[in-house]
Amino acid sequence: MTTSSDEGAASQTAASSQAYDGQTAGASGTHGASVAQEAAVKGKRHGFWTMTIGSVGVVYGDIGTSPLYAMRESLLHLGRVPNAEEIIGVASLLIWSLIVVVTLKYVIILLRADNHGEGGTLSLMALARNALGRRSNIVLALGVVGAALFYGDAVITPAVSVLSATEGLNVAAPALGPYVLPMTLAIIIGLFAAQSYGTGRVAALFGPLMVVWFLSLFGLGLYHVFDAPSVLVALNPYHALLFLFDHGFLGFVVLGATFLAVTGAEALYADMGHFGRGPIRTAWLSLVLPALVMNYLGQAALATTQPEAISNLFFLLAPEWLRLPLVLFSCVATVVASQANISGAYSLTRQGMQLGLLPHLEVQHTSETQHGQIYMPKVNWLMLACVLFLVIAFQTSGRLAAAYGLSVIGTMIMTTILAVVVIAKAWKLGWPLALLIMAPLVVTDAAFLSANLLKIKDGGYIPLMLGLIGVVLMWTWIRGTRYVQGRIEHEAIPIGEFAKSMSTSSATRVKGTAMYLTSSAGITPPALLHNLKHNKVLHERNVIVTVHTLNQPVAPSEERISLTRVSEDFSTLELRYGFMEDPNLPRALSLAKEHGLPFDMMKTSFFVGRRSFRASASVGMPLWQDHVFIFLVRQSYDATEYFRIPAGRVVELGNQMVV
Repeated sequence: MTTSSDEGAASQTAASSQAYDGQTAGASGTHGASVAQEAAVKGKRHGFWTMTIGSVGVVYGDIGTSPLYAMRESLLHLGRVPNAEEIIGVASLLIWSLIVVVTLKYVIILLRADNHGEGGTLSLMALARNALGRRSNIVLALGVVGAALFYGDAVITPAVSVLSATEGLNVAAPALGPYVLPMTLAIIIGLFAAQSYGTGRVAALFGPLMVVWFLSLFGLGLYHVFDAPSVLVALNPYHALLFLFDHGFLGFVVLGATFLAVTGAEALYADMGHFGRGPIRTAWLSLVLPALVMNYLGQAALATTQPEAISNLFFLLAPEWLRLPLVLFSCVATVVASQANISGAYSLTRQGMQLGLLPHLEVQHTSETQHGQIYMPKVNWLMLACVLFLVIAFQTSGRLAAAYGLSVIGTMIMTTILAVVVIAKAWKLGWPLALLIMAPLVVTDAAFLSANLLKIKDGGYIPLMLGLIGVVLMWTWIRGTRYVQGRIEHEAIPIGEFAKSMSTSSATRVKGTAMYLTSSAGITPPALLHNLKHNKVLHERNVIVTVHTLNQPVAPSEERISLTRVSEDFSTLELRYGFMEDPNLPRALSLAKEHGLPFDMMKTSFFVGRRSFRASASVGMPLWQDHVFIFLVRQSYDATEYFRIPAGRVVELGNQMVV
């Protein structure tokens, strides 16, 4: 395993201090060494706590806004005014959902399953495929379904979070009640419109702001918890189990609502590469979990002493003079939560593109220093359209909450199953022990899934439909690209044979280097054949360039470039990138000089095949899937832009293929 980003920074600091000690030991002796060591320790601590505060803003924004609606919806699902024992049972369910799902599953177990420091569904899928040592369609399917369901979560979170916050106006300023929906739409439109400017400056405020938010949650809960000290017994899981057994099917219904408390837990794992497991764990155990637990206990105490407050539990925790500021602060917190999901959707899409699950879409880098800060226009505006539709269609956060949860638990189940593979094969603990470790979590996930299935008729079908659309799109892209690649390889000429035949060819030779981009290093690119067929010329140097994506976030520098000379005139160049990297062909070709490849941009022409497709019911995929695949191809970003090739050096040669 590689060190996380904060640990790497600390290692560099320590290394620098050791070098300094060696240079000054003769002059300063023990005192100089101790000063340098103390500085190194301080630097390490400063970096660690900076990352910890940053993780509070980015990682925990979503789960941190769950108190706005989780307790309220759970109690309302009882369908009547609950008694004190029922309120304690619901609070216990909420608290122990956080402990079992978030603390045990994610913080303790899954944060150890890092793919060279990176986490997330697709990263875990790549890790599982590497562990198995072979292509597994089952593992691929698990990753595809998990990723598709994440998109459903990513569009529902901004809708339900922002709407639940603005609904606080009904409590703090009832006269502004009619403006709740317009205000929600305005905040959401502004949030998505601001994405193209980059989130770096705003994100710097997320950490400290959310620290204040969680401290506020803790304070509001503590303010009320001793109104009914009996609610403290909710910390005993016995009351959660007692509630479920005593209420039968109704308890099962409430269980589906209590799952709202853990939505956003997937972000702990997905954002591991940005902050490292240490800061994420520290933030959860020292601040986030205590704040959430105390707030739910405070809401339980308020519901016990004032049952009429259940419909607006969170905002009624605050004194009347503080309610309007709390509403405004909640709106800011929900924007932070939404931003984390939007950024997550960008990152997931880029990983999917690199792993061959999605077409190459436009990626704009919004920071010159932070590689992870990206903006994807097509993803952004499609998500905005979905979020606006959900807000307008459901109108209230209570109705939207019914649609929330299915996509989240679906993603969690895919993650759990993939984790079993990683524990058994990558950690080499074997299948029996892996199943034993994860069995309680599988049972928990299955219980939450079953409870959330009851929400389908009340709006739960929305995330399922979004997930199904995502699965169909990714499945079609995978199937279509495999079919096209198979056709090309079947009809192609091995590059070795072609190079040998060209040694006696009478084709006109021109000066310079020709770079031919292809997806298979061992075959002659169609663009090369078309150039020879129609233009009757061949360059004095011809390089077949293939770009591979590895099942790891970043390709090792020593594995980046492989150059093989096929003949005097032909070479194959293979470039390797991780699924978190963006290919940059000119930069890679400059590095290839060290491997013996002469490269001068002004003497190099890049030949790119421009292939168009025609649907056919009698060839390849079903007709409907042909049309979906052709649609996806048309959304693909131009290869010239994707590989950062100067447009003036590109020659495009097209052909048509029936699919």
